[in-house]
Amino acid sequence: MAGTDVSSNTLTEMPEAGTIDMKLEVVTLPISDVDQTKRFYQSLGWRMDADIAVGDAFRAVQFTPPRSPCSIAFGKGLTTDEPGSVQRLLLAVYDIDTARADLISRGVEVGEVFHLAGGRVPGPDPQGRSYQSYASFSDPDGNGWLLQERTPARNGRASRPVREIPCPAQLVGLVRRLLRRARARADAGGGVAGRMPLHGGSPARRGPVSSSPPTLSA
Repeated sequence: MAGTDVSSNTLTEMPEAGTIDMKLEVVTLPISDVDQTKRFYQSLGWRMDADIAVGDAFRAVQFTPPRSPCSIAFGKGLTTDEPGSVQRLLLAVYDIDTARADLISRGVEVGEVFHLAGGRVPGPDPQGRSYQSYASFSDPDGNGWLLQERTPARNGRASRPVREIPCPAQLVGLVRRLLRRARARADAGGGVAGRMPLHGGSPARRGPVSSSPPTLSA
């Protein structure tokens, strides 16, 4: 059977970049029992934004995770998708161990932390890289969530918004990641924690002490 001829121009031409703000606001989850799902997301400590019912055929419930710009919605008359069919909803967290422990303390079954290396590998990413460590959980219908650890900025690439003041969970997460990296280097014969550079590069050269106050970088 002859293949489809795709013009090289089609592959190289790119549409003009959009200029209108289009922020993802709400993700709709297919569920079977509105009240059961509502109790579950309330138990996570998420903010309930709305619970609107119109007759017996329509109901919309909306929740927002802490400090998230995007919300979830579920109810009656919102979607015809199979309950539990939405997967890989990502929740970015600064310390995956703390976030996982918080969910478990609220009665949620959360899988062990894993990273990806040709498939799921038990344990956090040994290099402490951003977006590389995960833990999974599901709502009562099986809609799947992933905690994804986001580390502080390194090598000039921001992984959190500029001027955001680190919260205690971020600082705890940073210390844990530095310890993981130190253990990994020690196991590989790469030295001890006291000689490990904090920013992923070479140790800083000694020089005159600056009189300027330190600044926080994103």
